[in-house]
Amino acid sequence: MNRRQILWTLAATASVPAMAHFLTRSALAEAIDVDAILHDPEAPENGNPKGDVTIVAFFDYNCPFCKRAEPDLEKLVKAEGNIRLVYKDWPILTEASVYAAQMALAAKYQGKYQQIHDALMAIPGPKIPKEQMLAAIKATSIDLTRLDADLKAHGADIAGLLQRNHKQADSMGLQGTPVYLIGPLKVAQALDYDGFKDAVAQARARAKPRS
Repeated sequence: MNRRQILWTLAATASVPAMAHFLTRSALAEAIDVDAILHDPEAPENGNPKGDVTIVAFFDYNCPFCKRAEPDLEKLVKAEGNIRLVYKDWPILTEASVYAAQMALAAKYQGKYQQIHDALMAIPGPKIPKEQMLAAIKATSIDLTRLDADLKAHGADIAGLLQRNHKQADSMGLQGTPVYLIGPLKVAQALDYDGFKDAVAQARARAKPRS
């Protein structure tokens, strides 16, 4: 079992000891379920829920390339007004990545996912320790007592979402972060504002019926 699989197992089981198990890559491999990738009801979203282009972002809070691209991605989503952004927390780099993903997803239950996501993404550098992540979370307006309670109460749901994210990434053969599914395009690299804008334009062009 490689490091990515071990970290995914931590993500899927850390909150729910009774669920602890190991899955091999061959056991995870399965057909790509496009609808599940685009419309998981538990996956956090940003932007316009009725946007004509959907961007699905697979990321890790310890990925420096994800962090570099994030401000331009969110800037475009806000400026455009017609993009639906789906977040796929995919903690594959360090154990602290798993911790960050769990905390961000637990914040969703008090409507603070975006706030925690932005705070964690703003921490510079790779290999960020848990203590620094927690400090960034504490600096937001999050209710820490409720966050801890939600993490415990919804641990199985959070683990299930991370498990689905990992299976989806595995089904598409993704090798690392970031990966952006932009309409029919798969972009496995960090983009700047113009890069995201161009990819969205290409996605729209491909979606137009040919005369």
